[in-house]
Amino acid sequence: MSESVLIPSGRDARGTLDSPDSDRCVVACPPHPQMGGDRNDPRLRAVSDALECACLRFDYGPWDEGYGELADTRDAYALATDRYDRVSLFGYSFGGCLAVVAAAQESSAGRPPETVVALSPAAKLNADIDAVAAVANIDAPVAVVYGERDTTVDAAAVAEQVREHGGDSAVLSADHHFVGQTEMVAERVAEFLSA
Repeated sequence: MSESVLIPSGRDARGTLDSPDSDRCVVACPPHPQMGGDRNDPRLRAVSDALECACLRFDYGPWDEGYGELADTRDAYALATDRYDRVSLFGYSFGGCLAVVAAAQESSAGRPPETVVALSPAAKLNADIDAVAAVANIDAPVAVVYGERDTTVDAAAVAEQVREHGGDSAVLSADHHFVGQTEMVAERVAEFLSA
């Protein structure tokens, strides 16, 4: 069962809440919106299907160079924390970077997520949104899953920083898009989110 939700914010961000009857929720951040990324991304849907809890998949509001999208991520997280006892952050690619940076900002504000998992995260979106730098400020377990043949983003740099700070990573035989491996990747991400 799914329900449509409006993310409370000053931007037009909307989401889909899958399996809402739970005490736990994963906020799923989509890939780059200017490259077709949205809440219906196959990897986000597969992760949602693999979870045994609620999952809030959302679309970012109007393009804002990553800044507005980060605000949307934090607003979606706030909505989830209002409704659920335990909330984790997950993101793919552009969304993976946002999940990591949002987790650091929420940790600094005293509202850390339960867990953070980034799938092929971009290392940096701009001078202010830097996943590699943010990892040290996250007060929660962090994991990165990425493909060894990923030439789209520098997910390895994020994974290295995560490992240096006691987190986990999984390197898969895949490229950035995990073609033909969506379900397997989703199961691996769900394992980290459930740990």
